[in-house]
Amino acid sequence: MGHTRLGDLPRTRKWAQVVALIGGGAGVAQLANATITAAEHGMNFAAKDSGVVEAIWLLMQLPLAAKSRDFVGALRGTGLAVSDSPTLMEIVGAASDAIDARLSNNKRRTDLGEIAQMAASETLSRYVGSRIEGGLFGQSTADVQRTFASLATVKQCALLGKHFFARMTSRCLSYYLSRAMAYHTGERQRFATLAQQAEFGRALETHCHQAAVIVERFFGEWVSKTNWERSGISRHDAARFAHVAMGKLVAELKAGARSDAQ
Repeated sequence: MGHTRLGDLPRTRKWAQVVALIGGGAGVAQLANATITAAEHGMNFAAKDSGVVEAIWLLMQLPLAAKSRDFVGALRGTGLAVSDSPTLMEIVGAASDAIDARLSNNKRRTDLGEIAQMAASETLSRYVGSRIEGGLFGQSTADVQRTFASLATVKQCALLGKHFFARMTSRCLSYYLSRAMAYHTGERQRFATLAQQAEFGRALETHCHQAAVIVERFFGEWVSKTNWERSGISRHDAARFAHVAMGKLVAELKAGARSDAQ
């Protein structure tokens, strides 16, 4: 991970509560609530994190670039160094490289930014890749462009955004929880086997996916409206969006735990 951590949670009272909940057998929702509360300061920093903003901005740009007659030129215009006939995986790699280039000064690189970078790569390779006719192999640049262009509608762009925020949130929570879960895995512990720990991880991912519904419609409508009003979306626009979106997610994760306990 990067050089600036999300927060030194193990020394806080809130983090002690998280550890106690793990040992006490609390459910996914309660642990997500406690963890997001302990990590709230770091999560709310997303709008000021260059890595997070760049990842979100690029995700917003790709469907718009696919609507251009010159798809490759539009990709290059966003900072992606691609060949004349890029595949999806080439675009995924170029997007990750573009984020790296934006963060060339290591002082700007954070764990949160790297989590967003990985979430963006996973969203492109898995979610977008699953929509390409013929799959990841045997695809043409035209296939890739058509797939990205199909994500330019409000509804489909919304699903793209939900997938990204679900993966980013799941990675953030796992980042924190992994510090303590190792001490609760083994005989007579919360997780008797690594398989049980992995099962909890999958449940956490599902929980985050459900919570990310709160930003689904917001993402699609915001991208469409902002692009139409401003004839494009700037990084400053993406930062403003990130601030609101992360606030919605944090609130939803807390609300999810309360409703789960009822």
